Amino acid sequence: MDAFLTSLFALLLAEIGDRPQILCAALAIRYGRVAPIIGALGLATLLNCVISALGGSAVNQWISEEPLRLFYALSLFLAGIGMVAWRRPVDLLEKWTLGPFWTSFFGLFILQFGDKGQFIIAATAARTDAWYFAAAGGWIGIMLACVPAIVFQEKIAEILPFRLIRRGAGLVFLLIGAILALSAWGLL
Repeated sequence: MDAFLTSLFALLLAEIGDRPQILCAALAIRYGRVAPIIGALGLATLLNCVISALGGSAVNQWISEEPLRLFYALSLFLAGIGMVAWRRPVDLLEKWTLGPFWTSFFGLFILQFGDKGQFIIAATAARTDAWYFAAAGGWIGIMLACVPAIVFQEKIAEILPFRLIRRGAGLVFLLIGAILALSAWGLL
């Protein structure tokens, strides 16, 4: 259950104001329909979360506890850097003509693949035998962050202070990552 809650809250915070959330809102505005965007988000995110958790589970078999703690610390630390630092603009997929579901599915799958969320889920799954809890928590966290952007579209920016949430959560990730890294190295 620890893996579930850790992934859920980490991914919920990591995705607020991030590129997948922005792309979801842009696609909902472009197509004027929320159902295919939510469905595509759900499927693309589920696939990415399962891939991440299975990868983390495989790592669990090969590495002892201290390096796993360092792997987890680095995933949080690097996510924190990504949240505090500048980010690349989002490709709004304007030239893609696959329709609302497939454009959203492929665009979100590619955007999330190799993103900080995958590393957090993999690192969380690597620390437990229940990889599916890490995948489920991450999936729910991403959905909780992105579905409101699909439903409320540009209005979400008026409701939530994205920059403040993003930077605050990024600093928390940096702090937790640093503490866990120092602990893994035996310095704390």
